[in-house]
Amino acid sequence: MINPLGKIESGIKICAQMSPEASEADFQFVLQMGIRHAVLWIDAPNASSIYYQHQKDRFAEYGIEVFGLGNLNVHNQDAIVLNLENRDKKIEEYKQHLWNLGKAGIPYTTYAHMGNGIWSTGQKTLRGGASARTFDLNQAESGHWNGQTFSMPLSHTREYSQEEIWDNYIYFIKQVAPVAEEAGVLIGIHPDDPPVPYLAGIPRCIFSSFEGYRRALEIADSPNVGICFCVGCWLEGGELMGMDILDSIRYFADREKIFKVHFRNVDQPLPHFTETFVDNGYMDMYQVMKVLHQYEFKGVVIPDHIPTMGSNNQVGTAYTIAYMKAMYERAMAESAN
Repeated sequence: MINPLGKIESGIKICAQMSPEASEADFQFVLQMGIRHAVLWIDAPNASSIYYQHQKDRFAEYGIEVFGLGNLNVHNQDAIVLNLENRDKKIEEYKQHLWNLGKAGIPYTTYAHMGNGIWSTGQKTLRGGASARTFDLNQAESGHWNGQTFSMPLSHTREYSQEEIWDNYIYFIKQVAPVAEEAGVLIGIHPDDPPVPYLAGIPRCIFSSFEGYRRALEIADSPNVGICFCVGCWLEGGELMGMDILDSIRYFADREKIFKVHFRNVDQPLPHFTETFVDNGYMDMYQVMKVLHQYEFKGVVIPDHIPTMGSNNQVGTAYTIAYMKAMYERAMAESAN
């Protein structure tokens, strides 16, 4: 098989997540930070190759390459994870999303396989009054995704088995992987957030551990199926992940299975964590950037779940991206010596 990463230029790409309807001021802000790559998210009404192509061309006018585009309506779908009545319809929508990306020449999309959304238990105040998401397993009441709420004790009226979750993943990936290959699109699978073994009747038994990922990628058996490596989720899991974060990056990067990285720190692992600044968690994030550079990672690295700073979101984004760029510059300089 042809390596799909072969068409992507070498070097880590510090990237911004942007609105597909970015304003002139948005473009100016990103360009002032020296960013030349973006990832976008759209919803169902804009899921067409014409829209994808239009946005790609519009961003290109500003010198920004759209590396990835996600469709909220086919991402993180309980119908796919749990084999609900509209599963096949959602899978067909996902295939069409891949075809649309391929036709527009956008090389990447993120997928998540959580049956009942992303869970939080509130916001916590950080240094200087900044605010960030927190999660306490002992206080968990509900998860959310794209307007849906999933509540304890059973988010979908019954308990599901690990075997069901695996069978449903296999059913999905065996259909979409060949389409991704033919369309020339990379699928990066995001970890469960939080990566606990079980929530509200739904096992999180695949994308919540090193071994789950290893087996899932082996089943997919496709150069186009890999990982959206969320550093924050891996740190949330801690020992539950089954392998140290740096060793996990080494393992998957060596096999060219990491396509995108979410750069986020947390204060401590489960059962209770709070997201925090990249320079203020329990992980030395420079070590993450250093290993990515050592293994010649050439996908994108984006700031993720940025703590709220100041009066608008641009403050936190600028702080985080500047920190990331400095880390990458240091990693390159260190390796050159």
